[in-house]
Amino acid sequence: MALGFVRPARPEDVAEIARIQVATWRVAYKRMLPRHVLDNLDEAWIAERWSAAVEQPPSPRHRVLVAVEQAEQSYLVGFAASGPADEQALAPEEPALPDDVAAITDLLIEPRFGRRGHGSRLLAASVDLWREDEFAFAVAWAYDGDAATRKFLTAAGWAPDGAGRALDVEDMLVYQLRLHVDLTATPSDE
Repeated sequence: MALGFVRPARPEDVAEIARIQVATWRVAYKRMLPRHVLDNLDEAWIAERWSAAVEQPPSPRHRVLVAVEQAEQSYLVGFAASGPADEQALAPEEPALPDDVAAITDLLIEPRFGRRGHGSRLLAASVDLWREDEFAFAVAWAYDGDAATRKFLTAAGWAPDGAGRALDVEDMLVYQLRLHVDLTATPSDE
């Protein structure tokens, strides 16, 4: 396990967050998403979106956290974004989720820094903050073909909740399933 820590994202992290997102998607999703979609990801446009999320989150319960690896130099190696579950957390035609449900919108570790504990640190820090914010449950979508994310979340106690959806990406349907976790369980229950 690498030495590292998690902290809230800062405005100066935005370009690196966008770079990590593009690099990770191009590796992790190359067999799930059309190649031209991945090739045409606009890092500058993505950075603008992250800038808004970091500098002007919709609420105090919306957070972007970054994972930093410490070596001779420190490197930003991943990030997690979450907040109250909104319409993006829903399956088609599903009613709104209760106010006590948090949703992960992104949790990405740059592939070359994977399997060093950074994802676990990001998830643990997120859970701590969700509990502080009095969320009782959390949900996250995973691509059906993304076995690594599903394995990571299920190993951390998450389970499919039965919800699914298909995203239309350039006339290609990409299936996702939703996982959930009960945040009220005590560590001895988990």
